Amino acid sequence: MARRRLLLVGEGNFSFAAALSETLEPSTTSLIATCLQRPADLGRDPVVGKNLRRLRERGAEVRFGVDCTQLADAFELHDREFDRIYFNFPHCGRKAGVAKNRELLAKFFQSCADVLAEAGEVHVALCRGQGGTPADKPRREWHNSWQVVAMAALGGLILSDVHPFSCETVPGYRCTGYRSQDKTFHLEGALNHIFTRSLPFECFQPRIFRIRLGDQWFSFPEPEALKGKLNRRFLEAPSCHPIKTINEKLIAELGKAFPLKRLKCSFPLLSQGSTSVLTSWNRDILSAAFWIGLLEDNSNSESLTDGTTQDMDEFLMSFSELSLPHSPKRDDKEYAYEEGIYGQAKVCLRPSLLVHVQALIQAPDFLPGSLYILSGPVFRRCLILPFTMPAFHETLLILAFSRNLKDGCLQSVLDHLKRILDSLLTQTLLEGSELSSAVEFVLQPNGKDYVISVKCHNFDPDGAKDLIIGFVTISTISIIQKDQCFVFVSINLDLLAMLVWGISDWRMLWTFDNRFLRNFVPGKIEPFKSYSLYPPSYAHDVSFWLDEKKGFDELEFHTVAREVSQDTVISIEFLSRFQHAKTEQVSLCYRLIYQTCDKALTREQVASMQFQFRKEIQRRLHVIPR
Repeated sequence: MARRRLLLVGEGNFSFAAALSETLEPSTTSLIATCLQRPADLGRDPVVGKNLRRLRERGAEVRFGVDCTQLADAFELHDREFDRIYFNFPHCGRKAGVAKNRELLAKFFQSCADVLAEAGEVHVALCRGQGGTPADKPRREWHNSWQVVAMAALGGLILSDVHPFSCETVPGYRCTGYRSQDKTFHLEGALNHIFTRSLPFECFQPRIFRIRLGDQWFSFPEPEALKGKLNRRFLEAPSCHPIKTINEKLIAELGKAFPLKRLKCSFPLLSQGSTSVLTSWNRDILSAAFWIGLLEDNSNSESLTDGTTQDMDEFLMSFSELSLPHSPKRDDKEYAYEEGIYGQAKVCLRPSLLVHVQALIQAPDFLPGSLYILSGPVFRRCLILPFTMPAFHETLLILAFSRNLKDGCLQSVLDHLKRILDSLLTQTLLEGSELSSAVEFVLQPNGKDYVISVKCHNFDPDGAKDLIIGFVTISTISIIQKDQCFVFVSINLDLLAMLVWGISDWRMLWTFDNRFLRNFVPGKIEPFKSYSLYPPSYAHDVSFWLDEKKGFDELEFHTVAREVSQDTVISIEFLSRFQHAKTEQVSLCYRLIYQTCDKALTREQVASMQFQFRKEIQRRLHVIPR
């Protein structure tokens, strides 16, 4: 097993390095202590000499004249991977302001990216208030801090932990000031910030999916707003994703009260024709669906080697029954033919599992009294709001019973569901803690349907927030059997998992970072600990003139923002409406807030996204940016 390699930069009197070396086992860990000064610059300080002797006796290496902003220059290529890099109380010296010290941190973090191991850590100790994060007590205003998290992002690093800096943990450490001056830094309230690499923030192209209908292949691109969210298979074996865990626990508890029948979910594509089975109470969900045009694909699947194309024929249980018409003739005015896309062959991604209801209850083997369960991913265009997501996993419960037993059966379903959900939501409570969430079934104005609401305190410190995690719909579909009633319960598994584990950002559920899944132990529900703390946010305003003939589609405005920003826009706030006195032309102004939950996002990247967003709304929404 290779030895861990530690690098210390900016050492003053080497007391930290000497103290740390005596806590390490030389056979498993190697330590290199460096400083910017030359030996002559340190003078004949007896403390420095003593610490250097202690280091060498412990087998540590000491280097002088090492610039922490140019670490790649100090080490050969084969000698650059460090498991941990320490920089205690960086400072430009004398009366350097926050801007100079930010610049030092930025260059240091960028330099660390060249020599840090893939799973390595960077430890930076700062005096009270300097970091500018909520961990600082008191917290400085952002512009007056060193903005340590934003500076780390320039090196592709995220803040993964922060805790008080204590000299007691390294006996013998005596902090010195800039260039080993006698005046020391004030350590009361100091914090140690631990940074790790984030996933690369790259603009990858949407994947191309190929499907086979009979002897014909078709392809379609993953919608821009859903990049990385199709075919993730969170609910399938051998997934250990929390969404699967919560679904299995929910189903297991329901199985104690009802005879269950689990149904297998197909790949979420619907043909234009299959949407005709929707009833009046769920037809409106199609207005938010992602519609896709299928293209004929005659390419040889074996020749595709770019890794972006996936064959979907194994997922087409229900979709394989689609009947797509042949190519329209050139003079056929009823259908548009453009770039190989057949307008009449359009399909949509399933916006809800409710679209399958009528086909399921009309099946010959459907049995009243049994609880049917269907689970799978669904996709909807939506506004950018904290708990509204374009892709999530839904569990649909279907139960049929005799109409004269309606009240009793419905109440039984609601009682069991409330007990199960309340139990799940208390799994992560510490002993002696009060219930922070409460499940309520709120009756709707029609007098028969309910929304499943959770009054949650976890995500809003100023007060409880009501989150809707599902719906209960009562239906009497007379074309089936006149004496039967049906109850349909739809539950948003992603939102339920967020509440159970205390995950404040829905985007974290979709991360490709393996550290997310390492938080979860099979069979256990424990509080979630994020590996990305206090990510910086960036605000940009955009204003534009409307084209009065085209109108303005706000849902499409949000969808464009989601696509261009790769889901880094977390808020869109309407600021103002202005009408020109002479031309009567209308202008709107919005504020966009950019922030990531699992990647390092820089101010420069955000500026580039905002520039692209202005171009896209002009092209797609026919507005004129101001």
